[in-house]
Amino acid sequence: MKEIHALLVDYLDYLEIEKNRSPKTRENYERYLKEFLKASNVGSPKDITDEVVRSFRMNLARRDLKKITQGYYVIALRNFLKYLAKRDIAALPPEKIELPKAPSRQIEVVDYKDLERLLASPNKDDLRSLRDKAILELLFSTGLRVSELCALDRYLDLERGEISIRGKGDKLRIVFLSDRARKALKAYLGKRPDADPALFISITKSGGAMGRITPRAVERLVVRRAKEAGIGKKIHPHELRHSFATDLLMNGADLRSVQALLGHSNVSTTQIYTHITNKELREIHEAFHGRRRK
Repeated sequence: MKEIHALLVDYLDYLEIEKNRSPKTRENYERYLKEFLKASNVGSPKDITDEVVRSFRMNLARRDLKKITQGYYVIALRNFLKYLAKRDIAALPPEKIELPKAPSRQIEVVDYKDLERLLASPNKDDLRSLRDKAILELLFSTGLRVSELCALDRYLDLERGEISIRGKGDKLRIVFLSDRARKALKAYLGKRPDADPALFISITKSGGAMGRITPRAVERLVVRRAKEAGIGKKIHPHELRHSFATDLLMNGADLRSVQALLGHSNVSTTQIYTHITNKELREIHEAFHGRRRK
C-alpha cells in the first residue's frame, strides 16, 4: 500500500482532473490536509483514528481559529477519507466525522436607494465611465461573481439578452441581462477603440486599453463609485450579488430558481437570503405585534 503522502497526491490529482475542481481548491485542500498529516504524524491510512481526528480538532479550536475555518479543515479531511473508501483503502469511515455546525452568515446588502445612486454614479461619456456603468449594471442584473465577470469575452449576443457562464466547479449556467445592462454594455462596447477579446479591460489614465480587468480592479472601482455616490459605507462587489438575490426573492421568485441563477450547488447556500426576504413574516409581525399598546 502507498504511504499516506503519496495517497494525498493521488487525491489532489483526482480533485483537479476527475472532479474538475479549480487549482485554488486543490491548493487549499493540500494546505489543510498537509497540516493534518504533520500535526497527527500518521504514516498510513489505518493510522487515522477517531482519537487522532479528535485531537486534531481540539488543536484547531485551541488556536482560536474561526468556526468556519475549522470547518474547512474537517471537510477536507472527510472528503479525503471518502476518496480512500472509494478506492477500498482501509481507514476511518468518513461518516464517523461529524461536520461542525456552521454559524449563520451575515448577509450585507446595499440599501435600495443607495443601490440606485451607485448604479447612476458613472454618468459621463468617457470610456472609463461607460465601462464602470456597464460593470455595475451587469453585476446587479446577473448576480455574477466578480471572477466570472472578469472572465467574460466581449463577443456577446446582446440582442438575445443572455450569457452562458462557466462558474465554480466548471458548472455552466445561464444569466440574463436587464434592459439597463444591455444598454450600458452597448454604449461601452461602442466606445471601445481596441480589439482585445476581453469584455472588460483595464484603462490607462490616458484612456488606452491595458488588457483584461482584474477582480481587484473591480473592487476598487465599486468602492470609488460608491464614494462618488455619497454612500457612507464601503461596498464590496459581492454585495451586488446579494442585492440581486434578495431583489428576486422579495419580488416573489422561488428559491430553486434563484439557486440556479446564482450557480449554487446546494439550495442550503441560497437559503441564507431568506431571513431578510420573508415578506409574510414581516406582514404577520406588523399585523399582530404590540396591538395592545395602541
